[in-house]
Amino acid sequence: MTGSGDRPETASDKRAIRLAMKAALQQADPSTSTTLCDRLYARLRTLAPSRIACVWPMPDEVDLRPLSHRLHEQGWQILMPETPPKGSPLLFRQWDPDCPMREGRFGTVCPDGPIDVPDVVLVPMLAFDRRGYRLGYGGGYYDRTLAALPDACAIGYAFSVQEVPHIPVGPFDVPLPVIVTEKEDIIPAENLQP
Repeated sequence: MTGSGDRPETASDKRAIRLAMKAALQQADPSTSTTLCDRLYARLRTLAPSRIACVWPMPDEVDLRPLSHRLHEQGWQILMPETPPKGSPLLFRQWDPDCPMREGRFGTVCPDGPIDVPDVVLVPMLAFDRRGYRLGYGGGYYDRTLAALPDACAIGYAFSVQEVPHIPVGPFDVPLPVIVTEKEDIIPAENLQP
């Protein structure tokens, strides 16, 4: 077993998908971020304004900054993650358009604001499948965070080019209830097995 609890062959398969997706994302059209943000907004506007965890983008990721501004204008409290030492869940700090930002771990950027707890978590990913399984960067931060926030509404998001036929899953992988792309909202069937 690896440190994530994955069997060696599962860990190897995940590494291969990560490498393929990093290359695919460099070819993705960044303008599709706008369409994806519009689709996320349409899904979120059915909820009462609350505390939502967005993400400041890294290179080649979906850019949620326009969505963060739009939601902030609609009365949502925007939180952004701070990456703590490995083995811990993410911390979420309050963000507003005028707050100072600072560099975090692994090239991330986070607000220099108070810590808060989100009601809704937008979950980034490198790859996903139609069963709702996602593949992140390999640190397990979102897996630990979602396990620590069982009442939070989790919504995955990615470009449609990040879909793969099958994400290999380990013992701690849990499917997301919904994944939003620039083309569609994917609601995995409840009875699909890994």
